[in-house]
Amino acid sequence: MDDLNKQIARSAQGDAALDQYLTFQVNQQKLAVDILRIKEIIEFDRITVVPMMQQCIDGVINLRGSVVPVVNLSARFGQGKTQPGRRTCIVILESQLADETQVVGFLVDAVNAVVDVPVDQIAPPPQFGAGIKTDFLRGIGKVDDEFVMLLNVEKLLDFHIPSDLEEAAAAAHAVAAVTAGSGAAQTQVETAEF
Repeated sequence: MDDLNKQIARSAQGDAALDQYLTFQVNQQKLAVDILRIKEIIEFDRITVVPMMQQCIDGVINLRGSVVPVVNLSARFGQGKTQPGRRTCIVILESQLADETQVVGFLVDAVNAVVDVPVDQIAPPPQFGAGIKTDFLRGIGKVDDEFVMLLNVEKLLDFHIPSDLEEAAAAAHAVAAVTAGSGAAQTQVETAEF
C-alpha cells in the first residue's frame, strides 16, 4: 500500500496524471477514480458509527485529527455492505461539494493499481447491465483487455433524494402505518393512487 501511496504522490505532480486512475475492487467489479482526487490509501481500521447517517455511510474515522466520513461503496450501489477482509482499504479522496472541498473515504474490498486510461479509450456508461446506477459512472475505460468503470465522485456523494422518491417513501410509510391500524383507513389508502 505504501508503494501505491508513493505512486499517487508522484502522479499528482506531473502532467501524466491527467489520464491516470486508481483502480480497486468492490464486489468483483473493477472500479476507478481519477488519481488527482486521491489523497491516500489507508488500511481498514475501526470506524465510529454515527447515528442517523445514510445507510451507505458506515461512520467516521479520525485521520490525523480530522473527522472523515466513510462511504461503503457496495452499499451505495445497493449491493449490500462490504464485509471487511484482510485486503479491505479506505481510499481517501477529495471532492467539490457546494463550493467546498470535502475529504471522504471510500470503503473498498481491495486496491489494485494506478493505470493509464487515455481519453480515446473511455466510452460513455452503458444505459443498462452495469450493476451500478449509471449516474454514478463517468464512463467505461478500456485497460488492456479489461473494462474499468470510472466513477463520478460528485454523483456518488450526492445524497439528495428526488421529491418523487420522497413522496413514494411517504406513501409507503402511510400504508405501513395504516396496515397496523384500522381496516377502514386501510381501505381508503389502498384506493389512493401512488
